Amino acid sequence: MKTFFSVIVSLALLACHTTDGFEAPINSDSPRKNKMELGAFSVSLAVKDLAVSRAFYEKLGFEASGGDPAHKWLILKNGDTVIGLFQGMFEQNILTFNPGWSQGAEKLEQFTDVREIQRRLKAAGLEFQAEADESTTGPASFVLIDPDGNTLLVDQHR
Repeated sequence: MKTFFSVIVSLALLACHTTDGFEAPINSDSPRKNKMELGAFSVSLAVKDLAVSRAFYEKLGFEASGGDPAHKWLILKNGDTVIGLFQGMFEQNILTFNPGWSQGAEKLEQFTDVREIQRRLKAAGLEFQAEADESTTGPASFVLIDPDGNTLLVDQHR
């Protein structure tokens, strides 16, 4: 098992290494040519017992930074890493992106609106589980499922 993880880490580092840092080169046909900023990233975990999960993640160095335990949800941070614990709100874990927010939970002056992100992803041929109403402004969200069945939520609060 230890060898397996060493190989995975080595391959990941090799794949990311370039002469100018860790960003992979972009060819002119790449969809990253007109990069979309998805905002702050977190993993929203579907937990069975909020208190038990909170205690576990606090042992890993996470600290509560938001949420409402009385309503069975909590946001935890460890450095720039953010996880949300949600008891009884959804069935599986969700990769969450928040346009308009930095990873440090500061409001961004400029950001790509969730509806613009949605338009670009539709143009790229992606199918949506739920869509933002493109006739509105302000808070909105959409949901995608990746090829492996993982749920992605793009949730703009501003």
